[in-house]
Amino acid sequence: MTKADIVDIITLSTGISKTETEAVVNGFLDTVIESLKEGKNIELRGFGSFKVVKRAQRVARNPKTNEEVIVPEQYVPVLKISKDFKKAVSDNMKVPQ
Repeated sequence: MTKADIVDIITLSTGISKTETEAVVNGFLDTVIESLKEGKNIELRGFGSFKVVKRAQRVARNPKTNEEVIVPEQYVPVLKISKDFKKAVSDNMKVPQ
């Protein structure tokens, strides 16, 4: 599913114009990105929480040359899905379709 698909689904379910819906979706995504860039955590109850974690420096291997490469420490955004969300997906996938 793409962002355009999400915009289409929201447009159909809310009756808001496609242009307005796209602006809202883009605004939401921009807000998440900017907040994480500022080091803020985001919690959406029933969905999950976004935060930035520090990944330590590590040694990796180039699979083509088998040469060791040092991957420097970096900060990466992560999404931890809520228990309710996980359960809903798991329960739905177990149902024979």
